[in-house]
Amino acid sequence: MQPHNEQRTGLVYGFTAYTMWGLLPLYWHLLSDAAPSEILAHRMAWSLPVAVIILAAVRRWSWIRPLLREPKRLGLILLCATVISVNWFIYIWAVNSGHVLEASLGYFINPLVSIGFGVLVLRERLRPMQWTAVGVGTLAVAVMTVAYGKVPWIALLLALTFATYGLLKKGVKLDGIEGFSAETAIQFLPALGFLVYLGTRGESGFTTGGVGQALMLAGCGIATALPLICFGASAVRLPLTTLGMMQYLAPTFQFVLGLLVFHEEMPPERWAGFALVWVALAVLTWDALRTARRGRAELAAVAAQARAAATGKAVADDATAEAAPALDPVKP
Repeated sequence: MQPHNEQRTGLVYGFTAYTMWGLLPLYWHLLSDAAPSEILAHRMAWSLPVAVIILAAVRRWSWIRPLLREPKRLGLILLCATVISVNWFIYIWAVNSGHVLEASLGYFINPLVSIGFGVLVLRERLRPMQWTAVGVGTLAVAVMTVAYGKVPWIALLLALTFATYGLLKKGVKLDGIEGFSAETAIQFLPALGFLVYLGTRGESGFTTGGVGQALMLAGCGIATALPLICFGASAVRLPLTTLGMMQYLAPTFQFVLGLLVFHEEMPPERWAGFALVWVALAVLTWDALRTARRGRAELAAVAAQARAAATGKAVADDATAEAAPALDPVKP
């Protein structure tokens, strides 16, 4: 078990990470004069220098050479970089097109989609409460589809791409900063090529939007890396159940921003859909906490049995040792 001060530090890092992710719509909104594709390209291009600086600071280079000798893992990293690029583009476009609420919905339903992937791809078996949560989440999507007359495709695409990214990451098996660095290394050249293309056409916001916008675009790399670093520091200090509950902070911040800052419409049918999603997440969280508590109780019981067995064996050994002299033959 982690010391109390370590857990407290982990909570601070986790809250910082999810708060930054939740407030990212404000950053992208400040760049709304630039096209989403250019914002994405800057995010990809400037992330690599940040990653290199971090790797140099922690002196963590030994993973690169073995990785280059594994084509399968390199292929998975390429897929990861592609999928997360699509996710980033949809999110940036959604924010700057007035769909912050639907974007937040995508990250609310992401855990449910991840569970679905676990069943369909990894052949995992769900507990009854998990099935209930997935059913309620599916009902929420159906309610919004019927109410709006269209599928909430922004939310679904964000959830599907991020869940796919998480699934692929399981096969890559790299820590946070290593995985981030490998993915940004793949993203860098296409992003740089696109930015050069925009510059030659005179369509680059980096060169025509003034110093402020240029600095904001360059800061996309830091805005991408900082929450990831804080998340990594949190993940090594907190149990997964705590991290699982904290993941709802980011879409909650996004929801509040969409409602109170960007003043997006929230008709009754949208409230109904969100309410159903929140019910599903509450069921999922309660089941996860109950399962974790039961697991801890079982581990404690096994540990107690092991201690009792060890104590019994020690007592038996002591009794045998005491009886041994009586069994020895009498010496002259």
